[in-house]
Amino acid sequence: MSDRRVRFAVIGLDHAHIFGIIRGQLEAGSELVGLASDDPQASVCQTVRRMFPDVAWFDDAAQLIDDPSIDLIATAAIPYRRGEIAIQALQAGKHVLTDKPGCVSFEQLDAIRQAVASSGRFWVNVFSERFEVPAVARAGELARSGAIGTVVQTLGLGPHREGDKAHLSGGAGRPEWFYRPQTYGGIIVDIASHQIDQFLWFTGSRSGEVVASTVGNFRHPEVPAFEDFGELMLRSDHGQGYIRVDWYTPDGLPTWGDGRLFVLGTEGYIEIRKYVDIAGREGTNHLFLVNQDGVQHLPCEHDLNPFHSQIVADVLHNTRTAVPQEHTFEVLRLGLQAQAQAARRGNLPA
Repeated sequence: MSDRRVRFAVIGLDHAHIFGIIRGQLEAGSELVGLASDDPQASVCQTVRRMFPDVAWFDDAAQLIDDPSIDLIATAAIPYRRGEIAIQALQAGKHVLTDKPGCVSFEQLDAIRQAVASSGRFWVNVFSERFEVPAVARAGELARSGAIGTVVQTLGLGPHREGDKAHLSGGAGRPEWFYRPQTYGGIIVDIASHQIDQFLWFTGSRSGEVVASTVGNFRHPEVPAFEDFGELMLRSDHGQGYIRVDWYTPDGLPTWGDGRLFVLGTEGYIEIRKYVDIAGREGTNHLFLVNQDGVQHLPCEHDLNPFHSQIVADVLHNTRTAVPQEHTFEVLRLGLQAQAQAARRGNLPA
């Protein structure tokens, strides 16, 4: 067994999801060896540099990409920049771990496919609502054990609080790029990628199709291009899915969003309350299992999630245990398709 540690660097410190990516990799035994970002003054960037004062800062990200001793490039850059960073890293022989969405256009996705194929390296989008939520991992184990029969549908809800400063941008409020679809990709590409991933994974689907999709602006007439609501329906040979995402979480909720997942089977169902239980139970990661044996509440907050350890193993052995590459491509393809064909409602320009 190799004692070699994975050496990784971060290029792009614009979204607070990078905190979870860095923490996960460090806990899995990787070594953070460098930081770079387009905007050194961004709040997230400043926070990361304070957290890791001994990690070298690079004004030129190309120095990290060209360093042969670095195995993995992680990024949580502004979404429209992530594709370019990934392509450069892949072409230099680096694996890539990117915040979702890893790209915002079909052109970027096609170029990334080509770079993955030619490099033999992986491009993994961190769908944190599965990879970093232990209750979802436990639900997968239950579903695969037959606890609810055959899975036929997922229903995923991804509400967010627009003004949640700590969660979204390291404490400084939401930057301007969050309001421009051309930079963040649109609400379906951005947020709903989590739920698309879960639909494919729980139903065991390698591919799917978009039945219908909608985006809207119902609360922000002063920013008419901003999409604050999105929904879509999916289906595959193995199941159906419904997804709703929004920016309407009220201030009265004690966290940024009441994320829910319902997995319907032929012999029962699972409900996951990811970040809060509005019925009053403390903590996060509440799983409810309802089947022929009764009703169970299964706390999962302290479960271990293997994702980042699997990423480390995949780097060291050039395997694909964390997530199949084609799965990631299909999640992004479906998100881009749903975004492109979505009906536009409310204050959105035609």
